[in-house]
Amino acid sequence: MSLVVLDEVTLFFADRMIFDGVSLRLGHGDKVGLIGPNGSGKTTLLKVIAGEQEIDDGNVTRANGVRVGWLPQDLAIAGGRSLIEMILSSVPGRAELDTRLAQAEAALEDASKGGGADDEALLELAARVGELHERIDHFERFFGEHEALAILAGLGFSPGDEKRDLGELSGGWKMRGVLAGLLFQRPDVLLLDEPTNHLDLPSVAWFSEFLKRWNGCTVLISHDREFLNEQIKRVVSLELEGVRTYTGNYEKYVEQRAEEETILAGKAKNLARERERLQRFVDRFRAQANKAKAVQSRIKALDRMEDVETYEKRNVMRFSFPPTARAVADVVRIEGLKKAYGDHIVFPGIDLTVRRGEKIGIIGVNGAGKTTLLRMIAGELPHDGGAIKIGGGMEVGYYAQHHADTLDLTATVYEVVQRASPETAPSRVRSICGAFMFSGDDIDKPVKVLSGGEKARVALARLLVKPGNLLLMDEPTNHLDLASSESLAASLVTYDGTLVFVSHNRSLIRTLATKIWNVEDRRVDIYPGTLDEYMYSMAQRRLAVAADPTGGDGARRDPRGAVPAKAAVPTRDDDKQRKRREAELRQKRSAKLGPLEKLVAQLEERISVIEAEQKARSAELADPAVYDDATRRKKLLGDYQTAQDKLDELNPRWEKAMAELEAARAAFTDEA
Repeated sequence: MSLVVLDEVTLFFADRMIFDGVSLRLGHGDKVGLIGPNGSGKTTLLKVIAGEQEIDDGNVTRANGVRVGWLPQDLAIAGGRSLIEMILSSVPGRAELDTRLAQAEAALEDASKGGGADDEALLELAARVGELHERIDHFERFFGEHEALAILAGLGFSPGDEKRDLGELSGGWKMRGVLAGLLFQRPDVLLLDEPTNHLDLPSVAWFSEFLKRWNGCTVLISHDREFLNEQIKRVVSLELEGVRTYTGNYEKYVEQRAEEETILAGKAKNLARERERLQRFVDRFRAQANKAKAVQSRIKALDRMEDVETYEKRNVMRFSFPPTARAVADVVRIEGLKKAYGDHIVFPGIDLTVRRGEKIGIIGVNGAGKTTLLRMIAGELPHDGGAIKIGGGMEVGYYAQHHADTLDLTATVYEVVQRASPETAPSRVRSICGAFMFSGDDIDKPVKVLSGGEKARVALARLLVKPGNLLLMDEPTNHLDLASSESLAASLVTYDGTLVFVSHNRSLIRTLATKIWNVEDRRVDIYPGTLDEYMYSMAQRRLAVAADPTGGDGARRDPRGAVPAKAAVPTRDDDKQRKRREAELRQKRSAKLGPLEKLVAQLEERISVIEAEQKARSAELADPAVYDDATRRKKLLGDYQTAQDKLDELNPRWEKAMAELEAARAAFTDEA
């Protein structure tokens, strides 16, 4: 059954067409990813579905009684009530039931006291009160406070936060509260616009699992490729040629899109070749009377030939870093660093070192101090004790989410970027603006007319016009679209300086981080490896805690693997022993699984190459011109059969190797 139907919807903003004849059906259980660059109309389409945006033509039909929940990126939320009150009252119908019950109970009490009502009237009033109590009990079973508290805990709120006034919460925590309210309501259609922007990694993981169990309709905009892939089964893409729909997750969309472009390019090439052949015949025999009929036949064939629609490539943010000045070995040394806000101690005295060339990903729950740490290193926030020593000759570049909001709104894009490095040549500034998708007249636009995503790109361009050899970045992919986020990650891979960044975007952390700093419980745990290795280590630690909650010394451990409150802060020797154990574990795993993983990867690569070649041969064999050339046809058929024989040999070998690898992984997990 369709819940929401868009039929030939057209929308203009002033003289700019946003949508032209868009049709879309949303049904129960649909999991839709909405993708497209910033400014293409993704958020506007969500507003149309939610009924918050008027359209110029077409129809939007919603099923009777359908409830639509909508999470925008920005929302003004007033105080004056507690978080739990806001969530519980957000469910439609609850307030009305309470009012009706109060009225019915008052009427029953009045009738009982007055004595004027007959028994039948009293029974009717009592039955109404009983029915309303039953309906409220049913309501409580599905929308009880315990359910709201479970959702708040999953999204990172601490016990007691539910009683806090909304006015006390920061903007990010308010948005988490609104998200909790939406999840609590269980709307028929859930519209989410970048819902992970204000979440940390643990909350993203919980939210991902929650949405996987969600059986309602979801429409999701996200710059996090991994999160998008986990949630969606259909892609609605805002392309230059219009709104297109693809089955599968984002990875499948990329594959299908590439196949479409390849097929259309081949078709266009074949048609161009055929058109050239016909035109050559016409030009050659046009003047010969005895060929007039044949010439006219070719001219008509030319007129009937279809035009092939080829896809126009979108501009994507692209940037390459110039070589940086060589840095000292210890880029940053942090010794006994202390920071507190009143009675709240963030760091009691931590020691950290950033070494040349490292790319450090800072993770942890919101409020643990990730951004505070980065701001202190950048010199934007003072510390209360200890020392932060930046190595000699270091040039520090710092990007934070709020920097996009501090841009000079009256200046143009070019002026903002140029002011960041006045000595840089104008041609270089223009080139950098172009790399961040501001070209032509766009660089003369005032910042005040730009969208949030465009302002974020200007802030990045301002930083990267003179990046220095130490980059500090706080959530750099927030407010960027998916393509721009991945392009930024690819650019940062080529950066030869030192990078320290905070992010909840798992794809970005996996792509960049060579070391993990986990900020938790007033300390920073250092893990010298990738995010996947860190997550594996944490999983092993949780298994060990589950097997022996006391850790063998009677002190009960936190199931997340954290140090118990009564335990002492780990010493350097403890840390060294832990690192040694984890290194031995990785080495053992690598020795056991490495050869099998390598064999599987090699076989997969060989199979992938041959399958791609077979696909190309199939396309060639579909060309009628092949059958006019016996030599070419024979070679193609021979190559096709040889390759197929090779695939028939490789596929069983891959299946066997994969089975051995899975068995080895299972055995290793049991052993570990």
